[in-house]
Amino acid sequence: MIKHKTYFNWSSGKDSALALYHLLQNENYTVDELITTVNSHYNRVSMHGLRNELLQAQTNAIGIKSSFIELPEMPDMATYETIMNKTISRLKNEGFTHAAFGDIFLEDLRTYRENQLAKQGFKAVFPIWKRNTKELLNEFLDLGFKTIVVCANSKYFNKDFVGTVINKDFIKNLPKGVDPCGENGEFHTFCFDGPIFKNPINFEMGDKVYREYTNPKTNNSDCESDNYGVWYCDLIPK
Repeated sequence: MIKHKTYFNWSSGKDSALALYHLLQNENYTVDELITTVNSHYNRVSMHGLRNELLQAQTNAIGIKSSFIELPEMPDMATYETIMNKTISRLKNEGFTHAAFGDIFLEDLRTYRENQLAKQGFKAVFPIWKRNTKELLNEFLDLGFKTIVVCANSKYFNKDFVGTVINKDFIKNLPKGVDPCGENGEFHTFCFDGPIFKNPINFEMGDKVYREYTNPKTNNSDCESDNYGVWYCDLIPK
């Protein structure tokens, strides 16, 4: 049987952890590298705000080679694609043929990933695609994974929500309209223990910080750009 040499786009959160768990059990693939985009200005995981030191501790505990893709603060699409294509070219030269993601149901994002990868002959793999997100979260917890909310959209959540360790009561306490896995970007997490780890990741809670960002104005919109707020909980390695 030919096994496809695969790299996994690792976010550090719960969806990545569960998708990687399933992919590692699929005999059609070998996962030989974890790749994470990080903010080069803050030295933190893009979107999640997680310190690079915790990311490194996490991937060390998984035991798969890992690497960072450094992105500037708020890169435009041209910059993002140039940097990503450089990494994909390197992986292609090393014999990789497939790229895996923890996406669940965002069709436009999947299409974008598939089209970009196809340009260099890669195929995309989505181990938990179209799964019911409530069922996914319950499966995640039943398998023994542990995760904590590291950032959340202030449209739905206040300061107290970040720093929450997810449990079985989490879903029923979510605001109306929020996806149980936060697939629409409502919140992001840091997975610190579970069956893919050789050891749990030790950390302590730091400050909670609020930041505002600007949504870019689209070409076909006459609306002004609007701001959105995000609460972050800083996690400090122990």
